[in-house]
Amino acid sequence: MTAEFKKLIQSLQSKQYAPVYLIDGEEPYYLDQITEYFEDQILQPSEKDFNLMVLYGKEVSWADVVNACRRFPMFAERQVVILKEASQLKDFGELAGYIEKPSPSTVFLIEHRFKKADGRSKVVKLAKEKGFYFTSEKIRDEQVPGWINQYGDQIGFKIGHRESEILATYLGNDLQKIANEIQKVRINVPEDKELTAQLIQKYIGISRDYNIFEFPEALTSGNKEKLYRMLSYFISNPKSAPMPLVVGAFYTHFNRMYQAQFLQGKPEKEAAAALGTYPSRLREIMAAAQRCPLPKVERCLMLLAKYSTYAVGIDNLTDDSELLKEMIGKMELALS
Repeated sequence: MTAEFKKLIQSLQSKQYAPVYLIDGEEPYYLDQITEYFEDQILQPSEKDFNLMVLYGKEVSWADVVNACRRFPMFAERQVVILKEASQLKDFGELAGYIEKPSPSTVFLIEHRFKKADGRSKVVKLAKEKGFYFTSEKIRDEQVPGWINQYGDQIGFKIGHRESEILATYLGNDLQKIANEIQKVRINVPEDKELTAQLIQKYIGISRDYNIFEFPEALTSGNKEKLYRMLSYFISNPKSAPMPLVVGAFYTHFNRMYQAQFLQGKPEKEAAAALGTYPSRLREIMAAAQRCPLPKVERCLMLLAKYSTYAVGIDNLTDDSELLKEMIGKMELALS
């Protein structure tokens, strides 16, 4: 949860409504959360029939939107007008006239999803001046495990660091997808307070013993029995290990090992922050970095750069199983 999102929700919960809200950005998760709040929480159920109006930018004109906002509420203190897909509204800039002098009995939400509104426009400048402006930024891949930890704390469902990294590796940075999968587990085990590896395997389908997160560690730890067992499993179950995902997991692992080479001797807290991980995980990465000198790590990163293109079908006629065997074999040689 970002600080700005938290501030916005807290102001809504305390019923401190601004006349205009402009929300934009590439991350739909927070935009959906805000829009749902406007639809479900501001008005009483008995007030919604006459005082909640949802418009879509591709279906209406700017004049339709302004006319809706200028209406008086019926049998209620206020009305809520939501403009969804505002980026598709023709003459979007014409809304500035209304925002400059908004109706005091209307709470107007402009949802400009998938991209930021032009910050130079009068609409954005007036929205900041007269109301509340929020941008929902897409979070970086390395930030996802931390977000999962925070989300677990928020809903009262403890999620360990290792479990967060496993989820992030498999589910990517689609926050809504991650939240849905975690909620699916909670629905099935409402009494449980912690998301364990067993629950992840049972309800999300990510194997505790055969997951991509553990695969690079099996290689750099020198545990050949585990490495070949996992390789055999992934070859037999190709859907559980798509090549782009495998290459991404190995790149994350070796990139951290590369950075760790330059963090030797740094305080643990400082080094963990630099790598975007937690102390116990940091110790594992540092141990792996000590086993694999910098030249070997660099060779592996160069191999991964090549296989990242093969994984998406560029200059490659081999199926994923053969490609995976070839990549692991070459990386073993690079580390020998």
